[in-house]
Amino acid sequence: MTKTIFKLLVILSFISCSKESSEAQTIPAQTMYFPPLTGTTWETQSISDLKWNQSAVQPLLDYLELKNSKSFIILVNGRIVLENYFNGHTATTNWYWASAGKTLTSTMTGIAQQENLLNINNKVSQYIGTGWTSETLAQENLITCKHLLTMTSGLDDTTDDVDPASLVYKANAGSRWAYHNVYVKLQDVVAKASGQTWENYFNTKLRDKIGMNGTWVQLGVNSVYTSTTRSMARFGLLMLNKGKWDNNVILNESYFNEATNTSQTINLGYGYLWWLNGKTNYHLPQSQLTFQGSIIPTAPNDMFMALGKNDQKIYVIPSKNMVIIRMGDAADDVNLALSDFDKTLWQKISALYQ
Repeated sequence: MTKTIFKLLVILSFISCSKESSEAQTIPAQTMYFPPLTGTTWETQSISDLKWNQSAVQPLLDYLELKNSKSFIILVNGRIVLENYFNGHTATTNWYWASAGKTLTSTMTGIAQQENLLNINNKVSQYIGTGWTSETLAQENLITCKHLLTMTSGLDDTTDDVDPASLVYKANAGSRWAYHNVYVKLQDVVAKASGQTWENYFNTKLRDKIGMNGTWVQLGVNSVYTSTTRSMARFGLLMLNKGKWDNNVILNESYFNEATNTSQTINLGYGYLWWLNGKTNYHLPQSQLTFQGSIIPTAPNDMFMALGKNDQKIYVIPSKNMVIIRMGDAADDVNLALSDFDKTLWQKISALYQ
């Protein structure tokens, strides 16, 4: 009798497993979607299709609105899951990226390198001439394009100005990490190396190839990008797909991997102008302190981020095929690229799918 029951259980288990396997085979694989380069068409996917928690949506949107957000998008496999606008902002309104746009400069530097126009290991002065700093020639010649990409130029970071008189020696290039506007010199490098204006080269090689809108606006020493939220999402989608737009290579994967992984030994949470989550320690702007743990402990460890003043955000999460965009005014009184806003926001985002 016991043997008979055991046999029946084995048979039932086999039938059940076969049924589950058959049902699993009928579920189509989710491919990566890329919206057309022109028009407003963009495929969507519902919360219910993803089997996410519908009850977590409104608390997330309420928090975003409370924290001075203007727009918010979640993409999964390139499809829009949530797209919301607040406080009079619309899908056609441009907004500034602030320092989140540093990642555009990083990407363009990589594109210029893959076209053999420059090499990031070469000294900056090879492209824009000597005397771009107030350092001695020997000190200046230590600074490579890669040092600008990794915030390790060694230049004094107590001022945001990038005229030669303001670019003063603090340490040898590569020996000190400090968040500094001097990265904008890479735009001059790319312009000189390509023989084009920065904006023309950017539009031709990146913006127009992935259907972005937007323009570069000069604000003080910074060249700041402004665009719609969907354009920011397009760039995030390109990065989620490792530099490819559909089957077109915009940025080669080798450079992409360098850019989105730890780029030096001082700040483990920094790539080539990208912030990296999930590292054992990190540095913050305007600080030489080392902070232990992940930058945003409530977010996935594999996430890499473009972060800008007043909480402009591009979150890219490869393990979840997800891109998240937030544009707006400062969530709190603290206007740094990183704040407690990120931690609480991710608690509410993760409630959607946990």
